[in-house]
Amino acid sequence: MKTTLNIPLTDDELHALADGQGTPETLAALQAKLVSDSASQAQWLRQRDALQGLYVDVLDEVVPPALAQAAAKAGASRQASSQWWRYSGMAAGVVMAFGAGWMANSGWQSSGAYLPVPPKIAAAQLAQNFVRQASVAHSVYVPEIRHPVEVTALEQAHLVQWLSKRLGKPLKVPDLSAQGFELVGGRLLPGDTGARAQFMFQNPAGGRVTLYLGALEAPAGIGLSSKEDSFRFEPQAGVPSFYWVDQGFGYALAGQLPRESLMTLAQAVYQQL
Repeated sequence: MKTTLNIPLTDDELHALADGQGTPETLAALQAKLVSDSASQAQWLRQRDALQGLYVDVLDEVVPPALAQAAAKAGASRQASSQWWRYSGMAAGVVMAFGAGWMANSGWQSSGAYLPVPPKIAAAQLAQNFVRQASVAHSVYVPEIRHPVEVTALEQAHLVQWLSKRLGKPLKVPDLSAQGFELVGGRLLPGDTGARAQFMFQNPAGGRVTLYLGALEAPAGIGLSSKEDSFRFEPQAGVPSFYWVDQGFGYALAGQLPRESLMTLAQAVYQQL
């Protein structure tokens, strides 16, 4: 019987797997392909983390005008933009952190004038703000012992009905029991432009993960794609997360788990929602 498990992965495939970028099906196929060579994956992860660590001290610095102009030109060229985002797993944290406050009003100042933010960069900033809020919510509520949620799993039907009404979209709580996690409950949270929801799950050892979700309402001119379901990995503020956007709705699964375990959970959530 033929098999492809021993065929070495290309550099592009290793980048995609190490950075968690691609559809759930693609990532699962790459993971299976690499099962006989896990050392290569570990090496790429170490290299990526080392590169990110080099820039940890400059994340909050003001973006130089020259870099702003270069980013604008990159957004104007599809080919240049594609090359830029190929390495986003190593540099996205730096670029997006620069843009968090600097591009908040869809423009930046250069020589007394405001230039439009390239739509791709603005959309990336929107998603980055979303996953940052998910990480903050995770950090605030996961340590709670007595009040980790507003509505417990004992009232799941009420919880889903309530949050669906507030978010303006029929919601569904994914079943993660096959992965060893049971629903604790959920709560309503504020977002940039409206309500957000958080579902919390816990395993028998007391480990918790949270699913943060809500609409991503882009300002005029940004234009989020109607369906962009590729996973992206983000160790935001020390909270590992996989997040994705599906038809204008954002999802972020966060938890202190190994990357592979968190990806397995994220795939289970994606397939059910």
